[in-house]
Amino acid sequence: MKFTLSWLKDHLETDATLDQIVEKLTALGLEVEGVEDRSKELKPFRVAHVVSAEKHPDADKLRVLVVDTGTEKLQVVCGAPNARAGLKGVFAPEGAYIPGSDITLKKGVIRGVESNGMMCSERELKLSEEHNGIIELPDDAPVGVAYADYAGLGDPVIDISLTPDRADCAGVRGIARDLAAAGLGTLKPLAAEPVKGAFASPFGVTIEAPDACPMYVGRYFRGVKNGPSPKWLHDKLVAIGLRPISALVDITNFITFDLSRPLHAFDADKVKGGIVVRLAREGETLAALNGKEYPLDPGMTVIADHERAEALGGIIGGEASGCTETTVNVFLEAAIFDTVRTAQTGRKLGVESDARYRLERGVDPAAVVSGMERATRLILEICGGEASDLVIAGEEPQWRRTLTLRPGRVAALGGVAVPRDEQTRILIDLGCEIVGEDVDGTLRVVPPSWRADIHGEADLVEEVLRIHGFDAIPATPLPRESVLTRPALSIKQRRVGLTKRTLAVRGLSEAVTWSFMAGPVAELFGGVGEGLTLVNPISADLDVMRPSILGNLIQAAGRNADRGYADAGLFEVGPAFRKPSPDGQDIVAAGIRAGNAVPRHWAEKARGVDAFDAKADAMAVLEAAGAPVTNLQVTTDAPGWYHPGRSGVLRLGPTVMARFGEIHPTVLGTLGVKGPLVGFEVFLDAIPLPKKKGGTARPLVQLSPFQPLERDFAFVVGKDVEADKLIRAAKGADKALVKDVTVFDVYQGTNVEEGKKSVALSVTLQPTERTLTEPEIEAIGQKIVAAVAKATGGSLRT
Repeated sequence: MKFTLSWLKDHLETDATLDQIVEKLTALGLEVEGVEDRSKELKPFRVAHVVSAEKHPDADKLRVLVVDTGTEKLQVVCGAPNARAGLKGVFAPEGAYIPGSDITLKKGVIRGVESNGMMCSERELKLSEEHNGIIELPDDAPVGVAYADYAGLGDPVIDISLTPDRADCAGVRGIARDLAAAGLGTLKPLAAEPVKGAFASPFGVTIEAPDACPMYVGRYFRGVKNGPSPKWLHDKLVAIGLRPISALVDITNFITFDLSRPLHAFDADKVKGGIVVRLAREGETLAALNGKEYPLDPGMTVIADHERAEALGGIIGGEASGCTETTVNVFLEAAIFDTVRTAQTGRKLGVESDARYRLERGVDPAAVVSGMERATRLILEICGGEASDLVIAGEEPQWRRTLTLRPGRVAALGGVAVPRDEQTRILIDLGCEIVGEDVDGTLRVVPPSWRADIHGEADLVEEVLRIHGFDAIPATPLPRESVLTRPALSIKQRRVGLTKRTLAVRGLSEAVTWSFMAGPVAELFGGVGEGLTLVNPISADLDVMRPSILGNLIQAAGRNADRGYADAGLFEVGPAFRKPSPDGQDIVAAGIRAGNAVPRHWAEKARGVDAFDAKADAMAVLEAAGAPVTNLQVTTDAPGWYHPGRSGVLRLGPTVMARFGEIHPTVLGTLGVKGPLVGFEVFLDAIPLPKKKGGTARPLVQLSPFQPLERDFAFVVGKDVEADKLIRAAKGADKALVKDVTVFDVYQGTNVEEGKKSVALSVTLQPTERTLTEPEIEAIGQKIVAAVAKATGGSLRT
């Protein structure tokens, strides 16, 4: 929201400086994003008169000008094609900084002719991109006057950031009201006397969709003269970045920013029969004032005549009925539109407008008529003509509500005691009405019509504290429950950090991708549930919430490969979505590997990535996160985006802890990515939290003074028996002594019967109390053989 200092003072009687106003605005919650004071930048520039213009003696395209600056006459060499005697323009003296060219002027000699200063173009003053000639001012421009003052650019422009609940401050008057309540001046009365109509309006108004438009006020003007706006209005709009169009359009824009009361003017001669407020019809379109044509649907509010749609209610007008220089009869609109429908329509069509910005946040329902009256006076004053009686359809929405405020709650909720009289003064200055007081001192308060964001006692307390000053609230440290600080991060939060560190150590690079993806890509990874399609996506190919992170990582690897980086290792820790609810998303650590697992090197043989690389990554994450990895089972029911014969699922009982494997060739082909490519998904929220245990502290790792020993076993088992079953059986034979079991060989062929395979295990025994004797070692070996035989049906290979 932009406004100038002088515009603010149209509503606020104040002696406060610009710095004081800026500081107070931020303190009130109207955060100042910037202040642009062009008067400082343009201070050296003056209105000047070209007395004479002669051809340069040594250059065809240059002229030697004699310029009257108001205090002296100087010689200036100028190359502008429109430089001529009698022209009035903008002069920059020696030593002036030219903002558009980023230079500081010096006295110079151009082709042997001395030049003092320069005549400026609009681009050199950063007024526009026009630079084909110097600025031409009207003949009555006063010579010697500061150009910034003459052009209305000496007025500082303040830009504030509004939160969605402060729709009242989308108008300058609302901002002035807050400042006045905070003691920075007095709010000036607003002239809103009704204008008596000179005739009955030839147009009627019918509301067919009262839910979309509860109230519509119109007025017919005849015999107006639509031309350029007066200088005061022109300068106000230019200062805040609006392009003046014509007096009628400029007046509606002025009221929009002045009072946060959007209006729209129709050329009445182009409207057939009258105004109908209705919902759009199927297949209907609107050619809008911005030059675009929009398809409409029955969920959108339109302002129509008796033949067609003429405007989108609360958003933008139609080109067919727009006002031009030839307009002589006008129908002016002021209405209230449903906020939700307005927002949905604007988002669906991608239309941003000043009217939509205000109406979707909620405008003052009691100011429809007063806004029309203020605009009426301006139109009659600037454009002439006659105004009809008001045409009012519908009725003002019910906005009055009575709230209670216990004065003691300000100190209880806000931590600062504000005197009762001051609380009352603040609320009244903000527009509230004190309608009564209970015997216990509780105030009964009716918030003003323009503050739809005030709903309860806490809101009233906040308003009192905001105006009284948040800086007045004392800083109070929280009580310390103990001398020792507690961990700031929960176990789940720490797991995320450990996971990222583990994967980074394993050579993967962290990626941060969108939480969205294209719908067709999501279908490759199981599709999305109901409610996970975005209504207003930031891009056409990011229209659904991602059901898996793998899709984004695979596409990222594909982009890297397209640029010559075929070997990729990426991971991301973030949400994957199943349904639109807090418990409908999983925090997942996902990663992919593409290309070669081992970099090209003369001493090592290149090897492509495989499912076991992905499994190792998943197991490393689970172990780092505290999962009981020794108790996990591996199943082969991975979802369809994995290769059915080269993938697996890690489970703890029925709970899926992780998935891993080679990505299905069909998925890679659809995404245009070349394999081999493997991936994994670890569900961090599925990992059980550690149980609290009592007892004395004990070291995490118990080192033994005794030498470990290894024994190798070769078992003959069915060819379909998983090696994991042998490992688990061997470990379970003696959990106290068996510390590690690994597979070092798998063999099928000669001396192994058909349908069987030989699996060789290396078992590490670690005694902790004494050195094992040979009989003890032999007994443990027999227990291992028996455990494997029982679990797999295998036998020791001889």
